[in-house]
Amino acid sequence: MAEEVIVYPGSFDPVTYGHLDLIRRGIKIFNRVIVAVLSNPFKESFFPLVERLTMLREATQDIPGEFEIDAFDGLLIHYMREKQIRLVLRGLRAVSDFEYEFEMALTNRRLSGEVETIFMAPSENYIYLRASLVKEIALRGGNVGEFVPPNVERRLLARYREMHAMS
Repeated sequence: MAEEVIVYPGSFDPVTYGHLDLIRRGIKIFNRVIVAVLSNPFKESFFPLVERLTMLREATQDIPGEFEIDAFDGLLIHYMREKQIRLVLRGLRAVSDFEYEFEMALTNRRLSGEVETIFMAPSENYIYLRASLVKEIALRGGNVGEFVPPNVERRLLARYREMHAMS
């Protein structure tokens, strides 16, 4: 059997327990998971790329299995060609995710006929969890401890204090 490697791309801004759930479950199915953090110059990130990579590395240090954390910019299919990978892992939380994810999967397949997207539903505990929702809760002074690892919560709280000190 050939080694199956899958790329789990995203902005991870910030990494949540939902992301970690997919990483853990992906490792059980595939020989290796590459968590690829997107550097998108067209989208303003809450955390800079280096900080997102650091948070991911800290949050995954106790996860057993074959995975790596990497960064990319540009098109996902270019990154996949460079790495010689043909599989993409994407999470589908709700029907609202389906249209966007389906569109991306078909576009990637159109741009590169070798790319296949594998959709995975999150565990029930994380079906509603979005990084944007976590940021909004944190920026309004809410508790995000049940949504993100402690290292991420600390950074979100620090950012919250920093933003409130400026206003």
